[in-house]
Amino acid sequence: MYKKKRGLSLSALALSIALTGCSGNDEVNTQSTSVVADVKEVATQSYSQAISAEEIRNSAYDIATLAGAWQIEQLGNLNYIPESHRAKSENAKFWIQAAFYIGLTEWTGISKNPEFLAHLEKMAAEEEYGLLTDRPYHADDHTIGQTYLWLTQQTGNKAAYGPTKEHFDWILANQPNVGMEMLDSTASGSGKLHNEGNCQLRWCWADALFMAPRTWLKLSNVTGDPKYFEYADKEFWAAADYLFSDKYGLFFRDSRYFDMKSDNGEPVFWGRGNGWVFAALPLIINDLPENHPSRPRYIELYKKNAAALLKLQTADGYWPASLMDPNKVKTPEISGTGFITYGLAWGVNNGILDDTESKKIVEDGWRAIQRAISDDGRVNWVQHVGKSPDPVKKTDSQLYGTGAVLLAASEMSKWQ
Repeated sequence: MYKKKRGLSLSALALSIALTGCSGNDEVNTQSTSVVADVKEVATQSYSQAISAEEIRNSAYDIATLAGAWQIEQLGNLNYIPESHRAKSENAKFWIQAAFYIGLTEWTGISKNPEFLAHLEKMAAEEEYGLLTDRPYHADDHTIGQTYLWLTQQTGNKAAYGPTKEHFDWILANQPNVGMEMLDSTASGSGKLHNEGNCQLRWCWADALFMAPRTWLKLSNVTGDPKYFEYADKEFWAAADYLFSDKYGLFFRDSRYFDMKSDNGEPVFWGRGNGWVFAALPLIINDLPENHPSRPRYIELYKKNAAALLKLQTADGYWPASLMDPNKVKTPEISGTGFITYGLAWGVNNGILDDTESKKIVEDGWRAIQRAISDDGRVNWVQHVGKSPDPVKKTDSQLYGTGAVLLAASEMSKWQ
């Protein structure tokens, strides 16, 4: 672990207050605000001014602690989320909240934060370790399984993966046989049976590669049965080969975007859509056995995707909502930026990206993220639920945006 700039007591105290909802202590609130104020002072330094690895590691600890605590505190009060997706955001089994937990589990695994671990255990038990079952094949509804399986790995709680195993055994016995073309008429993903022609019975959109494959991989890891990841590996590459553009080094969100052009005549590559896949690759590679035959293929795809993304960072450190048309949405966008920063930082930390420019791009991305965090830990500038480069306001926030920040912090906490 790294050396923290402050003692644990301040961050732990701020976290305890956030988790219990006791925010009336002005002295503690002032201290918590000063933590982020110190971090923001580093973040607003000129990009030509070097910042030390220790400062970056300290900022990662402070930002992750406050952002995670703020998000947990808000789970009973999501009125800031548009009503169209509020009920889904309140459901821990749904992908919106489940994506936050992927970031939280990564950070908790590094920080060993007991309050975060307690929240994860409590949430999972309250959900009875279950998946949503109305759309049994849908990747989004498999996302929360990553947290259950992480708990098994961390705590030895084998009950945590029982429902996921039962669900995936059913899928293996009833495998879908549909194509990968996305149609507007079936894009809701509601189909239950494998003969309904809905491509979302498989992983035919970019987001799905973050949501489902790692759940299947983790199930193989905890059970020792390779059949789960054998299925996931096959389906991952069917989707990746279909959606990845070798010409641009980027992922189309789904087949409806193959021929779509942005206002400047360039192809439409959604920032968060690419962020989903690019963040999934390190998560999958980290969980793959060292000798797995597909491991080199995942690393090679990571390198191709990274090479493209390294060229697309804006001058202020963000990745645009429309990667090939930064003028389409000129405001910052933190969910895509967080996922991409995480992925690139992982590449630097693991020696895959070993050049000075890559390291600078990651540091600029991290400082951009820091500027988007409010003093209380709220993550701003998060594009709401969608499928394309849509407008975003500073006040827009969502759980998966916090998850992306926590993932980025998990790698920046190892920065050298």
